[in-house]
Amino acid sequence: MSAAEIDPVIHAPNRLRICATLAPLESAEFQFLRDTLEVSDSVLSKHIKQLEDAGYVKLRKEKMNGRQHTWVLLTSTGHTAFRAHVEALEQIVAAARAIPVA
Repeated sequence: MSAAEIDPVIHAPNRLRICATLAPLESAEFQFLRDTLEVSDSVLSKHIKQLEDAGYVKLRKEKMNGRQHTWVLLTSTGHTAFRAHVEALEQIVAAARAIPVA
């Protein structure tokens, strides 16, 4: 396995957790992600922006009860990249488990 299989955009811990949270969902509200990841708005925004720039997530904004709500969804490109990244991590773990303990 080569390190090139690890996606540097997804690999950062918060971006990996964002993708993992979004993968089984249709979309998630910004506040839900913030609370789930236990990060500040600014930290979450920064990571979402990097995922958005890569085409891995899309934002949808909606006015509800006079307030703007932001929803985040993993794109099909994002799903594909996340699955490939997880597979690369699983290969690393499998290789590590195959090493005999001294």
